[in-house]
Amino acid sequence: MLRNSLLRGTTLASVCIVLVACGSEDFDTTQQIGPDPVLPEPTQSLWPDLKVAEVVGWQEGETPTVPDGLVVTPYARDLANPRTVHTLPNGDVLVVQSKAPPGKPLNRPKDIIRDYIMAMAAGSGGEEQETNLITLLRDTNRDGEVDERVDLLTGLTSPFGVAWHDGTLYVAAADAILAYPYQLGDTEITAEPSVLTPLPGGPINHHWTKDLALSPDARFLYASVGSNSNAGERGLEAEKGRAAIWQVDRETGASRVFASGLRNPNGLNIHPETGELWTVVNERDELGPDLVPDYMTSVQDGGFYGWPWSYYGQHVDERVHPPRPDLVETAISPDYALSSHVAALGLAFTNDSAMPEEFRAGAFVGNRGSWNRNAFNGYKVIYVPFEDGKPSGTAQDVVTGFLDGDRARGRPVGLAIDGTGALLIADDAGNTVWRVAAADGSVTPEPIPTDRVSVEAPPVEGAVGPGGAPAEGSVAAEPPQTDIAPAVSPEDGAQEPPSEN
Repeated sequence: MLRNSLLRGTTLASVCIVLVACGSEDFDTTQQIGPDPVLPEPTQSLWPDLKVAEVVGWQEGETPTVPDGLVVTPYARDLANPRTVHTLPNGDVLVVQSKAPPGKPLNRPKDIIRDYIMAMAAGSGGEEQETNLITLLRDTNRDGEVDERVDLLTGLTSPFGVAWHDGTLYVAAADAILAYPYQLGDTEITAEPSVLTPLPGGPINHHWTKDLALSPDARFLYASVGSNSNAGERGLEAEKGRAAIWQVDRETGASRVFASGLRNPNGLNIHPETGELWTVVNERDELGPDLVPDYMTSVQDGGFYGWPWSYYGQHVDERVHPPRPDLVETAISPDYALSSHVAALGLAFTNDSAMPEEFRAGAFVGNRGSWNRNAFNGYKVIYVPFEDGKPSGTAQDVVTGFLDGDRARGRPVGLAIDGTGALLIADDAGNTVWRVAAADGSVTPEPIPTDRVSVEAPPVEGAVGPGGAPAEGSVAAEPPQTDIAPAVSPEDGAQEPPSEN
């Protein structure tokens, strides 16, 4: 009967009343922010805790809220689900707009209900407005306002991450990394792309968003590939090459699993001081409203972070069978918890930016907002201070106002520092890119690109070429020892083909 009422168009609010389970609405979520989060006992119920804010959009004159010393303005409006923003070396900004690929099978009745409600809560890209494209925004005189706007690429397959180096624009679609010839300053791309490497795609492609980051020496791309399930319920064969960050040779396309056990990593970024790869990760659901905290962490080469057998280090998920205590023993605890179900998707380091001094040595994190809780969590951008390349203090709410009671004006996703040193926020439900700048009008002397190429690095162990042989200039290394097969197996050289989705 509930499903029938949904299909007849029951309102989001009434659906939430039916499905919200009992839980700890008074739980202090700040207990789960930092390096040592409080982890209550897991709970399970027939229906997961579910409460999602209905998207209503921004009315004329409305903006997010920022503290004194900052000012927020719309950088670009009338977009179609902007997911990520990326600043090129010349200061131009790329906005990636996309929706999930169609056709994902829903195996459980609660999957049908959850996906129906979440689709309602995601907002739309406007009437008949095209998405799955990349738009270029140009601020010619560096005054914080866009002077030129053009769609650079259209008709893509659910794009998300981008990177640029040496005349090539790399786009992570839902099933492959594509390489387009592109010179800085151009306002069109007419050449067909080449496939640098396939990525795990359909037909399930549960976590389809695939982010990119460029290594400091520009030799490698890092690509995030989320899991195909919540906690392994579709079987480990469906997780081949997933719940991982890949390392891909930019010249040859040779690839390997760089780190594994990461349920849904996004926001890939290189720390400007240490050269370490960082990510934000969406952890598993359906263990209660206050488990499991999403997190931000540096990523160790060959590191295993627990999924699906354990969470937040070595806390065993009893739902996963068969158990793997040998792997749980090796699971790495993340650097910094962000609280449960905030849906962290964006990460931007602020070093050398034009933000006020109190925001100039840390990281902004975009929290899109919870669904698997009985009280809202996330729906904001926070700032985490760093010292010596590590989180060093309490997170601070910086950009709020996306949530208005039980309604959402927007939902922040990807973040970047623009060509003037201000923060950009991709608001995928509000169809806007917001710009947050110092109120005194400070700008950087020169643009600082999202991907900062700095030093030459020695060959990295383990990159493999066609047939499983070590790539030129690399040293063969063992892949992470898990039952989730790496993207390229040194034993047989097998690699997943591009998906039709």
